[in-house]
Amino acid sequence: MKMVGGFRDFFNNRWLVFVAAMWVQASGGIGYLFGSISPPIKRSMNYNQRQIARLGVAKDLGDSVGFLAGSLCEVLPIWGALLVGVVQNFIGYGWVWLIVTHRVPSLPLWAMCILIFIGTNGETYFNTAALVSCVQNFPKSRGPVVGILKGFAGLSGAILTQIYALINSPDQASIIFMVAVGPSMVVIALMFIVRPVGGHRQIRSSDGSSFTFIYSVCLLLAAYLMGVMLVEDMVDLKHFVVIIFTVLLFIFLLLPIVIPIFLTYSDLKNPAQEYLLPETSKQESSKSGHDINEVIFSELEDENSSGVDLLPSLERQKRIAQLQTRLFQAAAEGAVRVKRRKGPHRGEDFTLMQALIKADLWLIFFSLLLGSGSGLTVIDNLGQMSQSLGYDNPHIFVSMISIWNFLGRVGGGYFSEIIVKDYAYPRPVAMAVAQVIMAIGHFFFAMGWPGAMHIGTLLIGLGYGAHWAIVPAAASELFGLKKFGALYNFLTLANPAGSLIFSGVIASSIYDSEAAKQAPGNLLIKSRSMFTRMADVAVGLDEQLKCVGSICYFLTSMIMSGFCIIAVVLSMILVHRTKSVYTNLYGKSRT
Repeated sequence: MKMVGGFRDFFNNRWLVFVAAMWVQASGGIGYLFGSISPPIKRSMNYNQRQIARLGVAKDLGDSVGFLAGSLCEVLPIWGALLVGVVQNFIGYGWVWLIVTHRVPSLPLWAMCILIFIGTNGETYFNTAALVSCVQNFPKSRGPVVGILKGFAGLSGAILTQIYALINSPDQASIIFMVAVGPSMVVIALMFIVRPVGGHRQIRSSDGSSFTFIYSVCLLLAAYLMGVMLVEDMVDLKHFVVIIFTVLLFIFLLLPIVIPIFLTYSDLKNPAQEYLLPETSKQESSKSGHDINEVIFSELEDENSSGVDLLPSLERQKRIAQLQTRLFQAAAEGAVRVKRRKGPHRGEDFTLMQALIKADLWLIFFSLLLGSGSGLTVIDNLGQMSQSLGYDNPHIFVSMISIWNFLGRVGGGYFSEIIVKDYAYPRPVAMAVAQVIMAIGHFFFAMGWPGAMHIGTLLIGLGYGAHWAIVPAAASELFGLKKFGALYNFLTLANPAGSLIFSGVIASSIYDSEAAKQAPGNLLIKSRSMFTRMADVAVGLDEQLKCVGSICYFLTSMIMSGFCIIAVVLSMILVHRTKSVYTNLYGKSRT
């Protein structure tokens, strides 16, 4: 019986859910492998680069359009949403594999785009389910949790690539089969574990040490993958060495499971409960403590929150209890006497439609669009940027920015949590810091100094990754957890929107213009319109236009740096608007 109880405790441990969500994210970064699956598709289907680019657009849309995933996570159990993602992933990429290997008849390009969209869109279910479950289980540690989960999603491309290297298949199309089957198998194995388990009641004094251990594993994993990528890039390794590297990778990935095992079977059997309300009011309502707290704080905000914030801790708790008593008395009489504005307040649960009319959401969206959009422009053009500066092997910078992206996500969650926990200061200030770092990185790219590619890659990778740890956590704090899936998937639309404008229009146009100036016979080329040259590039008729030197991306990088500065301003406006919310959420824990 004791063993059965121990297994039940282990299965319901929020740290087990967190570790399982990490594994889901590590296997579910399907979109990051498009660069590896596009060559066999291009060769088998006889596509040109324009057609492959269209498949890439379908992939980007599938990776970002997650409204359905967010909505289904609200009405289905988490395992149901994960199962929908598995079906989409398996059908989409499984059918592509059958077509590429000529096991089924070929389809037109538009149908292939739909299959790629469906397959990649399955990733949004994995991301949403993992984030929704873990943010609810760790409501007071949202920054580290989101940062670590998003970090593993960003690192999944490198992880899956290393696993594929172990397979060593002569048929390059087998990587498409791995993308269709591998993540599906992992998610099916874990889909009944990843779920909310009332984690706010499982808070322990050892949680800080547990997060430290997870961070240590993340750093070791990032350093290990960086070393493996460098070695495999420079040396032709034998297969048994690749096997050893992959086994060590699996050991690093499995290490975090020791936390839920230790917590379940150790002597720490009495986790400390955390409540947001005074002791006298814990049992006065069937509503959750979080929901009641949101109501009370909204009333405090209406009744001069700035004055209440200045009160001593004990006096402030008395005021909260008095206001709660007034609310319950008013409800019993049939009318609430404490006046409040219509609709939810910051920190309460918003629907997506309610959030869309709030300036705070649009400040986050446009700040994210400018910041992450400029970072994605670098990621999309990193190969040409490095070649224009004279580097023969751009793959090393692609690998490096993936690692820095991972560390930025993990570090962004960690440092933003220090800001809100230790100083009760708004989390968006961390986003402003990340955008300042990116502005400096873009400046290095613009100058093209010796070593600028390495420094710029580091700064852009860290800043871009930090956005995806900070923004989801901040959105959950300002707009609640109830509709978090829909809100998160709306905000992710800033990524492809920024990439479409900054990379697809600004960067490509400026590059073509500078390349035309350097091309032989440039007088004839410059006489043609920019749109004509862009059309030629799209169909492969203008591929001889190549730009050399820092001038190729000087103007683009300076524009991106300016966009990051504007994003900093927007983030600081959001900081100013949300100070009282973070004081109410985290100020009490500091007193």
